[in-house]
Parts: sequence; C-alpha cells; structure tokens
Amino acid sequence: MAGTTLLPDLVTQIAIPICAVVGIVFALVQWVLVSKVKLTADKSHSGDGKNGFTEALIEEEDGVSEHSIVQKCAEIQAAISEGATSFLFTEYQYVGVFMVAFAVLIFVFLGSVEGFSTKPQTCTYDVTRMCKPALATAVFSTLAFVLGAITSVVSGFLGMKIATYANARTTLEARKGVGQAFIVAFRSGAVMGFLLAANGLLVLYITINLFKLYYGDDWEGLFEAITGYGLGGSSMALFGRVAGGIYTKAADVGADLVGKVERNIPEDDPRNPAVIADNVGDNVGDIAGMGSDLFGSYAESSCAALVVASISSFGINHEFTAMLYPLLVSSVGILVCLITTLFATDFFEVKTVKEIEPALKKQLIISTVLMTLGIALVSWVGLPSSFTIFNFGTQKDVKSWQLFLCVAVGLWAGLIIGFVTEYYTSNAYSPVQDVADSCRTGAATNVIFGLALGYKSVIIPIFAIAVSIFVSFSFAAMYGIAVAALGMLSTIATGLAIDAYGPISDNAGGIAEMAGMSHKVRERTDALDAAGNTTAAIGKGFAIGSAALVSLALFGAFVSRAGISTVDVLTPKVFIGLIVGAMLPYWFSAMTMKSVGTAALKMVEEVRRQFNTIPGLMEGTTKPDYATCVKISTDASIKEMIPPGCLVMLTPLIVGTFFGVETLSGVLAGSLVSGVQIAISASNTGGAWDNAKKYIEAGASEHARTLGPKGSDAHKAAVIGDTVGDPLKDTSGPSLNILIKLMAVESLVFAPFFATHGGLLFKIF
Repeated sequence: MAGTTLLPDLVTQIAIPICAVVGIVFALVQWVLVSKVKLTADKSHSGDGKNGFTEALIEEEDGVSEHSIVQKCAEIQAAISEGATSFLFTEYQYVGVFMVAFAVLIFVFLGSVEGFSTKPQTCTYDVTRMCKPALATAVFSTLAFVLGAITSVVSGFLGMKIATYANARTTLEARKGVGQAFIVAFRSGAVMGFLLAANGLLVLYITINLFKLYYGDDWEGLFEAITGYGLGGSSMALFGRVAGGIYTKAADVGADLVGKVERNIPEDDPRNPAVIADNVGDNVGDIAGMGSDLFGSYAESSCAALVVASISSFGINHEFTAMLYPLLVSSVGILVCLITTLFATDFFEVKTVKEIEPALKKQLIISTVLMTLGIALVSWVGLPSSFTIFNFGTQKDVKSWQLFLCVAVGLWAGLIIGFVTEYYTSNAYSPVQDVADSCRTGAATNVIFGLALGYKSVIIPIFAIAVSIFVSFSFAAMYGIAVAALGMLSTIATGLAIDAYGPISDNAGGIAEMAGMSHKVRERTDALDAAGNTTAAIGKGFAIGSAALVSLALFGAFVSRAGISTVDVLTPKVFIGLIVGAMLPYWFSAMTMKSVGTAALKMVEEVRRQFNTIPGLMEGTTKPDYATCVKISTDASIKEMIPPGCLVMLTPLIVGTFFGVETLSGVLAGSLVSGVQIAISASNTGGAWDNAKKYIEAGASEHARTLGPKGSDAHKAAVIGDTVGDPLKDTSGPSLNILIKLMAVESLVFAPFFATHGGLLFKIF
C-alpha cells in the first residue's frame, strides 16, 4: 500500500543538518557585515574610508564633532546592552529554578504511570507489540523538556545580544541615508531569524537521533518523549514574554505619561529618567520574548506532527524520510528565507522613506511564493504517493498532494493574516487614520474607535484560520492541521527578521535623540520605526495564527493519547471545562494588565520625583538617575511574571488530576476559542493606537497636519490611547498565544498520567 519515497533515508539524514548549518553560517555572515560599521571614531584614519565610510558622505552635524557623536552613541548602546543583559540574567535565575522543579514534576508524574517499573509495556496504539517502559518515557521526556527550555532561553538571549549590538550602528548609518540604516537594521534582524530557525531545527534533529539509539524500533515511545521539547520551549517563552512585556511597558508608560503629556518633552529625550529602561524594554520584550515565543511555536508544531506521524503508516512501517517530513519542510524554509533575505539586502536597494514598508512586505510575499514551490518539491520527493494517517482510532488514506495542500493552506493563511493585520495597524490605511481623526474630540473617542477597530480586525483572520483547519483536517486529519501550522511557520527566519527589525529601529531612533543628532537623522529613524511598528504587528499576527493551529493539533494528539473517542460538549464534564477554559484568557489578561499598571504607577512616581527634586534636570545641565528606573522595571517584572506563569502551568495539572481527561479536553477547547480572539484584538488595538499617534507626529499628509503638531490636544489624546494600548499589544496580547499552546502541549506530555490516574474527584464521588 505505502510506496517508498524518492528521497533516500541517507540523503534525508545529511540534508536536514546541512540546511541548519547553512542557516547558521548565513547568520554569521550577516553579523560580520553589520559589525563593519564601527562604533569608534578613529581620528587618524577618518578621511580615508577605513572606518567604513568617508567623511564627505556625512552631513555636518550642527556644529557637533564627529568624534563626540560616535562616542555618545557607543555609551548609550553600552548602557542599553548592560541593562538588557543584567535583566535577562536575573530572569533566567528565577526561570532556572522553575525549570528544575518542573523537570522533577514531569519525571515523577510520568514515572508513576506504571509505578516506576522497568518492564516493557504493551504499546498504546498497537496492543500486539511491546514498547519501552513508562519509566523510559519519563526520563526522556524530562531530558527533552530541559533541552527545549535551554534552546528557547539561548534563542531569546542571542536575539537580544544581536539587537543591542546593532541599534547604535543603525543610528550611525542613518546619517548617510535611510537606505544604509535600513540594511543594517534588517541584516541584524536576519541574524536572529536564521540563528533561531537553524538552532531549533538542529537541536530537534540531534535529539531525535540520540533518543533513537535507545528506542530503536519503538517510534511511538520515541516521539511521545520528544513532545517534552515543545513543552520546554514554550514554558520558557511564557516567562520571557510576560516578564519582558511587563518590563518594557512599565518603562514606556512611565516615560510617556510624565515626559510627553506632563513635561512636554519629546520621546526618548535624554532628560527623561525612564528613557534607558524604555529602550532596554524593547530588547527584552519584543526581541528576547518574541524569539522564545516563535521558537516555542516551531518546536510544538514539529512535535505535534511527529507524534501523529509516529502512529500513522510512516511510524508503523518505519519510513524515516516520510517520518521527518516536518523537519524537511523547515529545512527548505531556511533555504527559501535565505534567498528572500538577499532580495532586501542585495538585489534591490531601499533609497527613500516610501520604499521601506513595501520592501518589508515584499519579503513576506517572496518567501511565501518561493516556499510554496519548496513545499511542492519536498512533498514530491519526501512522501510516498499514498499512505495512511491516524484519525482517532482509524487509519485514513491520504495522497501526497493532499498533504502538500495542507502545508500550503497554512502558509497562505499566514500571509493573509499578516496583510489583514497590516491593513488594520498601518497608518497608510483608513482604519488607523479614522482612529487618529477621532483624537480631535479627546482621548475618550480615541479609545472607543481603537477598541472597535481591534474587535473588527478579528473577523478575517478567524475565517482564514477556520478555512485552513477545515481543508487540512478534511485531507489529513490532525496531522494535516499540524503541518498547516508548520507551513505558517516555515518562513520563520524571514518573519523573525522583519519582526526584530522593528525594535532595532526603535532603539536607533532613541539613540539618535539621546545623542543629540540632527533633526534629519531622527526623521529617518522615525520612518524606519513606523514601518517596524506595522511589521511587528504582522509578526504578532503570525504568532497568534500559528498558535491556534498548533494548539488544535496538540489537542488532537492529546485526545488520541488519552484514549478519548469523542469530546461531547453536551456532557456536563466537558461543558464545565469548556466554559472555564474560555474564562482563562481573561483571567490571564487581567493579571498581566494589572501588573503593567502597578509597575507603571511606581515608574510614574519615580520619574515625577526626579523631575521635581533634581535641580537642573529640565534644563539638561544634570543627568537623571537612569539606574533607579531600570531597577523598578526589573523588580516589578520578575515579581509579577510568577502568578500568570503559575496559572498557565498549573491549570492542566490540576484539572487533569482532579477532574480527568474529558474536563481537561473542554478546558483546552475553551481557552483556544476565546484566547485567539482576545489575542488578535488586543494586539491590533494597541498597534493601531501607536500608529495613530505616529501618524499625527509625522504630519506627512494634509489630514495629519490639521490634527496638530506634537503637543497639540489631539496629539495628547493620541498619546493617551497609545499608553492604554501598550500593555494590550506588548504584554497581554502576545502572551495569550503562549497560554493557548502551552496548556495543550503540557496536557499532551502528561496525558499518560491523566489517562491512568486522572479524575480523582469523579472517582471518589
């Protein structure tokens, strides 16, 4: 029945790691190119181009010497980098303790399934065969969890290092023109994107091969243990996202409210005590948090696909190449993104401000089109012409072209979600311009318009997700949904490059303002930043869309593993789970929003105190105390990340242990359905308010100029909207997609325990 694949197993074994290594090498090449911009003003050689530029190219900075500007940029960059590094180290110490504790928990729970016996057990799906003992699953799941957690932490940390390395270099390049600055910012983003995609793939591939040495032919047990990798990746991402989000927004809200609204000083003014904390926040929240988050999605969608494949004909007949189809898709994705990146940095040059956003949008389109061809190729050589896929107890016949369509539908749904998000959050289109216009009558109307925009922006993405679920499930059951999620994430390297570009440009603008560079430079960095804001919203759209598909695939794997034949909404056990699960995203959002509010309150008080008590601060003759503000953000975010984290991590354990697998399946379905909606609307509302403010500030069109210069009433109303939207778009919204995925993958990892010992309360009563 099942044919062989065109691609021999040996080629697969060589191709996957080679693609990963190519990705890493490409990232390092980009890094070297970025590092050619020097952060030292070497007087002796300044005229002969040894600094990577000739003096003639640089506009005379209003009487400020070249040397002092470069030196200032280097100082500010060092301060930001130091703040970000020390925060991440503090965060990782706490998260490390959690990681060890949770690893012990996984081992104890899964080991106790068969009472820690070392005897082989009958396989879950094929009763005629014997599989490795439950204790082995416990040991290897724990190992995979630790590996996933470490990879996730490293991904986030590397991203932050690259971003803080590139921010001042982008500022310095902006003196030559917007094109050069764009290339530095984009290349640095690419470094992060490729390192993360390649590392995730390589570590997963090596883990599978090492585990195989023990498991041998027991692929069902092998890939069940691999799910720990996804759990590790996402649990670290949750803490990184929440802590980073609270950090960045506490500083941002504090800096904006006192600086812009009360004191009427520009954004990123060096007199503002919270300005360094604000710039550090961009790196720990948007870069380190986003890096871990997308790595988690990637790890989980791979794990979900592998688990289902291991109990389908691929796993039963031990077809290695077909089994690793998800990894082949990711490998081709790295090569496709590599070609796509060259379009932005080498083939076409950005020369004017108007070309920035189209250049970034082209990245998405080019990568999607090329990836469609890539998937077609992989599906042709990497899959048998027909095979069977496990579908809740039966095997479903599937053709290779149907699986190609599943991946492609996910890929294109991602593009649609990206463009819809852009339409609702970019100030080039009417929705954001309407929000900006509503600022005429004050902050209240601005808030009303912004909320309405967010709710409305959910419609098309949900239809896109619904269509991809229907198509992929009809063709290839739960495996289809898992590979659709993988399709959406297959161009992760480009997606992350575009995403990381935003905070890097934002920082570059901040550095230009703090170093006292000319108005022209600041205008250019602002243009880069406005495009970055929109692309960051697109990145969040991708993350949320893929999270919905990933968690559904994990949900399917969980239901199969827990031995539930159908999830019946009409049974009270399931329905109570459903309604409680739908409530969880609200509870979680309440926690994160309140945390930002509490931390921002302290920050506002501290900034006010400094303005009122430090003589000469407003005149710019004395320096503010940046360190205290950095400390407020750090302490608040570390303390406040623990309750939301515990809510997400403990819910599946408590529900599964006391109420059993049916109720837990209800909770997972409920949280998926409500979480996706809140996440999309929160992210888009916040992004729209931010860009409405930028629209008024830039004053690029006749309409924008009527709304006033910076400091007008309409502008102040826009700043308030932006401040309200900050925790929505950078804390609650992006963390929710991790909540959805994390609860699903955790339930899957603990499924053997819940199926055997779960539902204590219903057993007693």
